Order: sequence, then structure tokens, then C-alpha cells
Amino acid sequence: MTQVLIFDVRGPQYRALLERRFPTVGFHIGHHVEDADNVIADINVIVGLGHHIPAALIAKAKNLKWVQALTTGTETLTVPGVLPPQVLLTSTRGVHGPQMSELAFLNMIALARDFKKNLQNQAETKWEQWGQPILDGKTIVIVGLGLLAEHLAERCKLFGMKVVGVSNGRASAPHFDEVHPRSELVKLAARADFLMLLVPYSNDTHHLIDRDVLAAMKPSAFLINLARGGVLDEDALIRALNEKKLAGAALDALATEPLPAASPLWTMPNVIITPHLGGYYDNYPRDAAMQFEKSLEHFLAGKPELMLNREKRS
Repeated sequence: MTQVLIFDVRGPQYRALLERRFPTVGFHIGHHVEDADNVIADINVIVGLGHHIPAALIAKAKNLKWVQALTTGTETLTVPGVLPPQVLLTSTRGVHGPQMSELAFLNMIALARDFKKNLQNQAETKWEQWGQPILDGKTIVIVGLGLLAEHLAERCKLFGMKVVGVSNGRASAPHFDEVHPRSELVKLAARADFLMLLVPYSNDTHHLIDRDVLAAMKPSAFLINLARGGVLDEDALIRALNEKKLAGAALDALATEPLPAASPLWTMPNVIITPHLGGYYDNYPRDAAMQFEKSLEHFLAGKPELMLNREKRS
């Protein structure tokens, strides 16, 4: 019998969805390494958020054949030495578009209209009006051209925005007015009203957004990070904000998570912090489970080549 470990705080929800479809599969749950001590030696499949599956757990799974990341990103699992070469790796790519796009728009509108000030005025019963900027005619520069970027770009066009992409892997993409290589990032940052980060994290993208990129941005521009914390040099961002080199930032991904209480980012009036929730939404377990089900069917049938979102391993 195939044994599956669901390594997630919502494990009971996932197991309830999957057990009905696969009565011959053993499903186990846990979200700490020690939770799985009694079963890990027999586990064939681990399912969990990519960045939450520890290498120590994988090392104990001597019969492991497949890891299903419940995330788009798999960068922590592709680090050399984490996954044995024979272990399959799949991601949950393709289900995050609506919620990530909605968070992007929530942040763009809230930053542009200084909604934090509106909320503060409400708390102080203060009636104050000012001109409310709109997105129509603004330029968004999206760093990273995956499915999430395409989904967001399509919606940005509906708002009348100019959409510019930054990628070393593609020269064009649906719904983008322009696409340029990363070598032009500083020049493109200077054009952005919103610099949106959706690029995967890797050695190549570590601190891709550095002081030179931030220095090129307009004082009226905003930075939004929905990617990974390591893509952005946060110290450089804090300096740029303090020096009023850009108008504000929204960060859903931080270099250290949870963000330490002592970080000045918490209290900056022009910064919005969200606790890495861009990929979560109310029906996420249902949709992620549906994608996993399809791959599990192929896995059990001995047809791994048909599994969804197989990640290339170097």
C-alpha cells in the first residue's frame, strides 16, 4: 500500500478530501518532524508547502519516491543534497493566479491612495480629503514572467495600465506590452510606477532588487514583493524609504519570517506588511488537493510522465 504523509497544519482537511478518492492509500498527517517518527520509514510520498518540508524529514524517509510541493516555488527542495536524484518533485503551479492578483491590486490601490492614512483618520474621527490616484495610465514593471505574472498582466490591462515584463527566459508573454532581459532592470525600474516582484528565488535572483535598482526608481513609485524575501535587499529598501527615494512598499515575503518585532518595516507609515499569505485563499486545500489527485492517479498507475507540474532537476 502506498503511504502518503501530509505535512501541513491543514493535514486533516487534505486527508478528508483525499481518503474518499483513494481508499487503498494510507494517509498520515503531521506538521512537525517528530509527528512522523512512527511512520516516516515507510512513507512513499510527502505532501506539503515546499519551504516547510525540512531536509531532516526527507532524510528519514528511506522509501520516498515523490514530493508534492503545495506551492509554486520549490527552491528549498532543489538545493543539492536535499532530495535524492530518484525522487520525483512536483509543484502546485497554476492555482495561485486569482488570489495573488487580488493581493497585488489590494496593495497597489492601498499604497497609491495611502489607505493606511485613511484608516488612521477613521480611528481618530478625522475627516480629511485628498486627490485619489488611479491605476489607469500607470506603468507596472513585473519582474518574473511565469503563470502568475501572466494572470496579473491580463488584469492590469483591464485597469488601463502599461505592463512591462522582466525576464531572462522569455522575450514576450501574453498581455505584456514589452518584455526585457534582467540586464535592463535598472533602466526599467526608473520607468515603473509599481515594481512588482514575482520572480522565483535562486542564487541568480538573490538580492536582484538591490540599492542600484531602488535608487533608479521614481520618488513617487512603489515596490511590491509577492515573490520571496531573498529577492529583495531589505536593508537597501529601508534606507531608500528613509531617504524618500521611493514612495512606499508592500511586502508579503520577507527575508526572515515571521518578521522580527524589532524590524523598522513594521512601523513605517508607507509600508504594508502581510504574513506571506499571497498564495492562500479559502478554497486552497480543495484546489490543491484536486491537482494532487490527478498526479496521484498517474503515480499509482505507474505513469509518472503524466504527473502534473514535474519539476526539472539538475
